[in-house]
Amino acid sequence: MKILAIDSSGLVASIAVVEDDNLCGEFTINYKKTHSQTLLPMLDELARMIELDLNGIDAIAVAGGPGSFTGLRIGSATAKGLGLALDKPLIHIPTVDALAYNLYGNRNLVCPLMDARRNQTYTGLYEFTEDGMKIIKPQCAVGIGEIIDSIHSEGRAVTFLGDGVAVFSEYIKENCKVSYEFAPAHMNKQRAASVAALAEEYFLAGKMQSAAEHAPDYLRLSQAERERLERQRALSC
Repeated sequence: MKILAIDSSGLVASIAVVEDDNLCGEFTINYKKTHSQTLLPMLDELARMIELDLNGIDAIAVAGGPGSFTGLRIGSATAKGLGLALDKPLIHIPTVDALAYNLYGNRNLVCPLMDARRNQTYTGLYEFTEDGMKIIKPQCAVGIGEIIDSIHSEGRAVTFLGDGVAVFSEYIKENCKVSYEFAPAHMNKQRAASVAALAEEYFLAGKMQSAAEHAPDYLRLSQAERERLERQRALSC
């Protein structure tokens, strides 16, 4: 089982290949470039370094949202294009689930925080047991106060990770009433390796789709869509 994984859902662009529980290679960039500039060159370099024949992969996994609307579209288009060209299935991995998977085995609650703007976060709550990752609160777009309240209701220590940590750290410090910690730098952003590892479970469970079927999950309307609805409401008044 060989899976190519793509994650461009946030600030980070990441490509990885996993084969039979072995990470063959990963290329991750978090530096002032658009994903349209980085993804395909990264894939080309990674394929060259590990002598990857793209025709030999079994599936293409992609972080399917939520996240940056532009980033999701770039990742989705890249995965769909590869899937159609290579005639390979796609594996749609929820972005927040994959981010939580960075901390596989953590004994605390795991709470990814992605900056969703407008004082919201893409987030969820997870725990790891002997049976793997358990989803306590599925990925959602909520205010930071709502996810902190959910953590309080669980009454357990929590580890935060994601680009939203920098945005909401002061709120957490002032309002979180349980023991907490922030994940270190090498684990606190999106990684295609985590997308690929979680995709292995999906592959074995038969949770795949065709390239034509794939579409990102945005969880909320884009700014342009919100503004259009606001104009329509204003006109109807």
